[in-house]
Amino acid sequence: MTAVDPLAVPLAKQFGARTAKPLAKLGLATTGDLLRHYPRRYAEPGTLTDIASLRVGEHVTVMAEVLRSSARPTSQGRGLLQATITDGTHRLELTFFASNVHKLEWRKAQLRPGRRGLFTGTVSVYRDTLQLTQPECHLDEDEEAALEEAERPIPVYPAVAGFESWKVGKAVRAVLDPLREEDVPDPVPAHLRERDDLPTLLEALRLVHVPHDEAQWRRGRARLRYEEALVLQAELARRRARVARTEAVARPPRAGGLLDAFDARLPFTLTDGQRAVGDEIAAELAAARPMQRLLQGEVGSGKTVVALRAMLQVVDAGGQAALLAPTEVLAAQHARTLRGMLGDLADGGFLGGASDATRVALLTGSLPTAARREAMLDAASGAAGIVVGTHALLSEHVQFADLGLVVVDEQHRFGVEQRDALRAKAARTPHTLVMTATPIPRTVAMTVFGDLETSVLDQLPAGRQGITTHVVPADNPRWTDRTWQRVREEVGGGGRAYVVCPRIDGDDDAAAAARAVEEDGTDLVTDAADASDASDAAQRRPLRAVLDVAQELRARPDLAGVGIGVLHGRMAPDDKERAFADFASGAAPVLVSTTVIEVGVDVPDATVMVVLDADRFGLSQLHQLRGRLGRGTRPGLCLLVSAAEPGTDARTRLETLASTTDGFELAALDLELRHEGDVLGAAQHGRSTSLRLLRVTRDAAVIERARTDARALVEQDVDLAPWPHLRAAIEESLTGEREEFLERA
Repeated sequence: MTAVDPLAVPLAKQFGARTAKPLAKLGLATTGDLLRHYPRRYAEPGTLTDIASLRVGEHVTVMAEVLRSSARPTSQGRGLLQATITDGTHRLELTFFASNVHKLEWRKAQLRPGRRGLFTGTVSVYRDTLQLTQPECHLDEDEEAALEEAERPIPVYPAVAGFESWKVGKAVRAVLDPLREEDVPDPVPAHLRERDDLPTLLEALRLVHVPHDEAQWRRGRARLRYEEALVLQAELARRRARVARTEAVARPPRAGGLLDAFDARLPFTLTDGQRAVGDEIAAELAAARPMQRLLQGEVGSGKTVVALRAMLQVVDAGGQAALLAPTEVLAAQHARTLRGMLGDLADGGFLGGASDATRVALLTGSLPTAARREAMLDAASGAAGIVVGTHALLSEHVQFADLGLVVVDEQHRFGVEQRDALRAKAARTPHTLVMTATPIPRTVAMTVFGDLETSVLDQLPAGRQGITTHVVPADNPRWTDRTWQRVREEVGGGGRAYVVCPRIDGDDDAAAAARAVEEDGTDLVTDAADASDASDAAQRRPLRAVLDVAQELRARPDLAGVGIGVLHGRMAPDDKERAFADFASGAAPVLVSTTVIEVGVDVPDATVMVVLDADRFGLSQLHQLRGRLGRGTRPGLCLLVSAAEPGTDARTRLETLASTTDGFELAALDLELRHEGDVLGAAQHGRSTSLRLLRVTRDAAVIERARTDARALVEQDVDLAPWPHLRAAIEESLTGEREEFLERA
């Protein structure tokens, strides 16, 4: 007979449907889930005090004696029990309600006159009399035992209506109390627990759920926090080790090849950072071990040039490179940029192409059939040394002659499985370069990209212009008029103006907002966990929409005669290309757009950006948008229009952005302002849905220690065979389809 796992018992079987139903609303299905439902905080039990000193609103514990109690029905047919307790001098009323008076009989019997106990609750006042409503009662024949129980910190759990925190705690105790050490497999290897004097998992669960004092629950939490970090870092270390054990095709530099020809034509000098990172990547490409590298850098730091030089080295060595971009606009922009930088080196097989030229193919889901077929043929035949595309590259029908390098742009828009799907198109494991224009604090990089080596570009190329940022109050007509006058001045001087809106059209329902997110990758604060960051006024005001704003601007006298275009994710590819071309050429120098222009879009003449409802975007996303400016010979101006009130978190984000252009500083501040759930998201499979206690803004030392320990374990055995409980924890919580998000807000 198979033994029953005490941590896998369905809560409906453990407690019955009546208790299991509200627990299910908390995402709890089994006894193990319930034990991992940690208190969100701990309330002090309250200083034992005399009743005369109680204050309204205070959470207290009072040791007192019952004077009398009575139960009766109310006029609404409910049950009401009232009791009076005394500390020997003063009196305090207790009030209890139930659906009928019969349900209070047991409580009345408990509160018999002369019985002493501890009564815990929040002090309120009714008809000039102090009372506790629905207090917790600890009555015991052994007064000292009752006092000891009530002096402990009170765990406060996430709860739901009708199933309060104390009921959750009672359910936890019912599962926890009978457990033995052998019932609770511990993911943390024994030698690590002994080294750091960590409690076992069962001990830690008891410390956090039933602490005797603050020191105990802090010790329990520290151990559970380390466990979370270790499980995550062990999985990242295993991924890294598995790829490292595979064999890649070495792609060494070739003298006199495309890369040398490209370098000779560069109209600018590479920064020291670009050269250093380029040398690092070149050496890894030349090895028969797969490169796995994250390239992050400031907006405009020249990541594209570094990536292109890596791709050309692979092409020189007889291979191909695929660049995966998150949107069609960005993929098309990358293709244009690469072709423009390469010139005739990208015209392989065409009249006027260089003798050793290659091709840059573009493959997206909405390409016309003929163009799509041609791009797929170029990829499969090897005629295109560089293939740029969106998710369309992952199609089973897309093949490569010899895929040697996968470049993933804006990795946080893709899941790990999508990166792997593209790598699987190579005969042998290709090299991988992941790029992000979102500066990532080191702790986040360790937590999310721990399977990659990291390179940072923190220098801007010579000639990049400064950007000035101002917060503009949305409810001030004079400031609004001046904003559009400023746009007219920039356009009149030969500049281009972006106007960014959070939505596509004026449809004000939730479905339209969801469509905007899906089609444009827009992550509004209103769709994130920290929606409360926006001011109440901003919450009530309908979000500005591209189509409505474009129509308003065309009707403004101060913009008369100015071409105004629109760009958003619902447009057909040809229409997007036309809108962008008109903007770049100056035929429509004002472009009203969603955040499809957030990354990669490069128009040197763009000098001003107006972001409407700016408080509804995250700090890092606004920094990315702002980075579209200052890419030419003139400085940029970014105007953040917002109704957020001074002092709110939303206004703080905007003022922080206006105060600095340092992306790494902004990323760290953004992480502090946002909820931790934004780092990993909640799309991980298994019973463990997200990090519960680990906080990347606070726990850098814990993450670093866990990372070192995890790598040491994996170096001994990549399958973690000596530590089956750690492997089981990984399989339960982190494997399968995973989506990793860095900048949801």
